[in-house]
Amino acid sequence: MQPVPDEGFLARHGVLAAGYGGRGDPADPAAVLAMPIVLHLPKTDPPPRSALLEAAAAATIALCLDERVGVGGEWHDAFVNWTGARIRKVARRARGAHWRAACEVPGVTAEIAGAQARAFVPGPVGELDSRIHRLQIGGTDLEHDDPGPTRPDLPVLWVNSALDMTLGKAAAQVGHASMLLAGAMNVDDVFTWSQSGFDCSVRDAGSDLWHRLEGLVTERRAIAVRDAGFTEVAPGSMTVIAVPGERP
Repeated sequence: MQPVPDEGFLARHGVLAAGYGGRGDPADPAAVLAMPIVLHLPKTDPPPRSALLEAAAAATIALCLDERVGVGGEWHDAFVNWTGARIRKVARRARGAHWRAACEVPGVTAEIAGAQARAFVPGPVGELDSRIHRLQIGGTDLEHDDPGPTRPDLPVLWVNSALDMTLGKAAAQVGHASMLLAGAMNVDDVFTWSQSGFDCSVRDAGSDLWHRLEGLVTERRAIAVRDAGFTEVAPGSMTVIAVPGERP
């Protein structure tokens, strides 16, 4: 018998399906809520950029549907406070001892094709755990790679190559995309996706493909991430288009 989602999973998916953002920003910038994401970026033999972005997307949605964000869970209050405001994420990078220390902070790690990323419980940016706060936001990037064809049964997160986003910015955007896509999908399909550890494909989309993907968004067959414009890109820029996998 195939496993089915329990009431807790249904409720957690319901939070994503309800949408985000009813509150404005607090007056104190230090009180702004954000989800930290840390990318494991070893100095030697770093993973491909696409795999690292796939891990960031998987870690984000895995945390959002973790039992601990459910009612009565230890992360519930922090999580629903965050989903009730602007959905912000800040990606940092770590290696060696700093990565191991970051993994001690409450969160969820995803690994895809040897690439690792960890998403953390959202909270005020001014109260960030020192093991995360000390990590760099900018700096080392990775070259764009060509990972080959996508799997038809997995969601694909298409990144707008025209925007030339940094690795950290792209990681935050694919994290947004995984949340929005899961909220738009049927709960049974999301549960099936969860059985793979939220495996997904992240690919760059050139202008011709991007134009076709925009058509899918118009037809409501895909979900678009539109950035608020706080960093790197203009407000309203469409950064990622997420396409659900085909049903078996």
